[in-house]
This record gives sequence, structure tokens and C-alpha cells, in this order.
Amino acid sequence: MSQRTERRGIHVDQSDLLCKKGCGYYGNAAWQGLCSKCWREEYQRVRQKQIQDDWALAEKLQREEEAAYASSHGAQTQSQPQSAAPQPHPGHASLGPFSKFEEKKTNEKTRKVTTVKKFFSPSSRTAPKKENQEGRTPSPSLSRHASFETDQVSKDFVDYLKNLQKPGREIHKQSRAFVMNMMSKKDLSADELSECVQDFYQNMADRLMGHFKGSSESVEQVMDQVEKYIMTRLYKSVFCPETTDDEKKDLATQRRIRALHWVTIQMLCVSMDEEIPEVSENVVKAITDVIEMDSKRVPRDKLGCITRCSKQIFSAIRITKNEPASADDFLPALIYIVLKANPPRLQSNIQYITRFCNPSRLMTGEDGYYFTNLCCAAAFIEKLDAQSLNLSPEEFERYMSGQASPHINSSDGEWPGAGTAPDVAATNPVLAQLNQNLELLSGLSSRQETMMEAAQSLQADLLSWPVAVQKEVHDILEKYPLEILPRTVSAIDANNMDNDNLPPPLTPQVFAG
Repeated sequence: MSQRTERRGIHVDQSDLLCKKGCGYYGNAAWQGLCSKCWREEYQRVRQKQIQDDWALAEKLQREEEAAYASSHGAQTQSQPQSAAPQPHPGHASLGPFSKFEEKKTNEKTRKVTTVKKFFSPSSRTAPKKENQEGRTPSPSLSRHASFETDQVSKDFVDYLKNLQKPGREIHKQSRAFVMNMMSKKDLSADELSECVQDFYQNMADRLMGHFKGSSESVEQVMDQVEKYIMTRLYKSVFCPETTDDEKKDLATQRRIRALHWVTIQMLCVSMDEEIPEVSENVVKAITDVIEMDSKRVPRDKLGCITRCSKQIFSAIRITKNEPASADDFLPALIYIVLKANPPRLQSNIQYITRFCNPSRLMTGEDGYYFTNLCCAAAFIEKLDAQSLNLSPEEFERYMSGQASPHINSSDGEWPGAGTAPDVAATNPVLAQLNQNLELLSGLSSRQETMMEAAQSLQADLLSWPVAVQKEVHDILEKYPLEILPRTVSAIDANNMDNDNLPPPLTPQVFAG
């Protein structure tokens, strides 16, 4: 009993949400706790080290091959001095393919950076004609298969850039060329695609910063439009690509959340009272917002869904506690909302935002804070155990296996038993609404039964009324039989005034003219 009353709850230190390198920006579990800036620096460092290791290995293999070649042909070289000059030629021929392999590998490593840089090089002013001609070839088929949303975004992007005049034309040209170039890269991994997009964002932001003379607000507005245009066009090819295991993670997360359907709001120590109508409405809206995230294409729009969901949660906590919500109250409530919503393709959406969102939006601001908490909630759900819910391991296993349910009354009536059915409904807005609808249907059913009884009674009365009338008429006729007396007919002009009291007949009178 004491074990259950002393709940550990869910608490996350706010410092755990920040970058592990102490730069002050928000970190991300997908980046090993680093922010996007530090992650890119770390990625570049590891990548450069890998390149150096590859070069060292290549040089080592080349030296071993040269040594093996020298040892095997040393005697032949000494016996034929005149052929010493052309003799190394076969060796160089054997090293030729290896050198080509090194060159090809180096080109593969530097291809992405070169592709992005050439968009901003001075030579790009003369190259676009040829590039546009090459890019126009697939445009008819692409336009035929493009959705209405993609066409509308492209039109809005062009209309927005018209206000920028010459820089707008350059931005559109570079963005369109980048999209065409990315569509042709079918063999790149998700990390390489992300690196190409992030490099393009960085170079574009640097150029815009020079054009707007350091106005970060104007640069951010243009970059939002650039991100919307690029990611709407590339969404189908970069969201949940086949080269990743995002889909497997989505299925695993959905199965995990379905298995945790029994978790109640009390187990998570959530400071929300869903019996309050305003709180229940906020909870339903929060669930709707987090589910709606999957229908958006642009990373910024997906972040907007997360932000709206989080604000609904803060509002529900504030109404329940009559005071501003704290960060310790927010995370358990967000976990509860995710468990109840079971958002479609949660891991794919998190990875998509991580890879292709404007990095400045994830590093600072409320969007970055709420997204970091969502990542923490997803990670917590994956590692949810008995201790996290203040349950014994045996109870946790019974609930997970379906052998028991916390919604059934326990023998001692203590938590985690959820009490009666109305108490269970209070922890879930859907069940509460369901119970309310059942009560209304029950009332309508009783009213319908009463009405049917009254209708049947009226029908019986109508059927018995003619019989009753006929019986009553019959009884009256029997009691008072009808007697028809003979009738005497007298002439109208008869003088019998005593009998019929008729007036005397008219006598004609003659008037003298």
C-alpha cells in the first residue's frame, strides 16, 4: 500500500532537453542528444575521419601491393637490366584500377557538396539554360502526376517571389534546379538526402542574409516559403524512404501503444480532470491535432500540429489546476495524449521533421521545445515499464498480457483499480461520450416504449368503440322498442278545422275596377 501511495511519476530535467555539448539549443534523440548544428559538426568530423581512414587504408594496401610486386619480380629485374625501364609498367597498370577506385570514392564523397555549391557559383549564370533544358524533359509527366496541392504550392511560391523581383527569380531558379536534381538521385540514403537539403538551406540562408543586410526576420520568411516549395515537391520521395527502417519502427510503435491501451490517466500522474467540459474538449482537440500531423507535407506544418496539440494540453492543465502549467506537468500529459491518439506513422513523421526541417526552427523557440518533448514522449513509451507506472512487475505483466485490467475493481478498492464504469469513463473522453450517448439512447428507448404502449392502448380503444356503440344501441332498442303508428291523411281543403287546425282556404275576391 505504501508502495502505491509513493508514486515516482514522470519527471524530466529540462537540462536533458538541451544539447549535450552545452550550446544552449534543444537536442534530439535522433541526433544522439545533440542539436542540429552540433550534430552536423560531429557528422562532418566523423565523416572526415572516415575519409582519412579510407585513404590510410588505401595507401597501406598500395604499399603492400607494391612490396609484393617488387619481391616477386626482383630477380627478373636484375637478370634483364635492359627491360628494367618498361618493367614497372605492368605494376602501374595493376595499380591503375585501384587508383580509379580511389578517385571514384573521393568523387562520391564530395558529390553532394559540389552539387549544392554549383547552384551558387558564378558559373551558374551561364549553365541554367542547359540545365533547364534537361530538367524540362520529365516536366510533362511530373505535371500530369502532380497533385493539386503541389500545383497550388508552386503557384503560391512564384507569386510570393514576384515581390522580391530579381532575387526572387534567382531563388526560384535555384530552388527548382535543386528539386529536379534531388528527384534524379534515387540511390542516396536518407542521411545523404537530409545533408543535401540542409546544405541547400544553409547556402540559401547565407545568400539571403547578405541580400536583406542581416534582417533575420525577412530571411526566415523567405526560407519558410523555400522549405514549403521544396518539401512539398519532394515529399513522396523523401518521406519514409525504402532505404530506412522507418516503416518497421512505425509498426512497432503502433503495436506498443495498442498494448498499453490499459494505461490510465492516474497511472501517469497527469494533472487533468476530464470531467470538466472545457478540459475534455481540450483533450479531444489535442488528440485531433497530433493525428492531423500525418496529413501535412511540409515539416513546418507538421510542427504546427505539434505546437497546437501542446497548447491544448497546457490549457487543459491550467483549467484543472487554476494556475499556469509547469514543464513537469506537460510531459506526462503529452504521453497520455500520444497513448490515446496512437498517431499514424509517428516515427516516420519525427524522422521526416528531423531530417528536412529548417534547423533553426528545431534548435530554438516553442516549436523546438514541443518537438523535443514529443521525441521524449515517444522514447518513454518505448521504454515504459512497471516502475514508470508505479506498478509491481507482476501487475504490469498481467495488464500487458490481457489477463487483468486496471479498470476492474480490486479487492481492497485501492489504486490502480479504476472503480466503477463511470469512473473509468471519466479517464477517457471517448468513453465518457459513449456513456453519455448510451444514456440518451436508454432514455429514448424508454420514451419509445411508453409511446408504443399508449399507441397500442389507443388502437385497442378504437377497435372496441364500434362494438360498444353497437351494444349500447341494441340495448336501447330492446328497452325502448320503436312503435310505428298508422298515419291518417286528410285533404287540405277539408272543413275539419278541429282536427288539423289548418287555416281556411282562400276565397277568390273580385275587385271592381
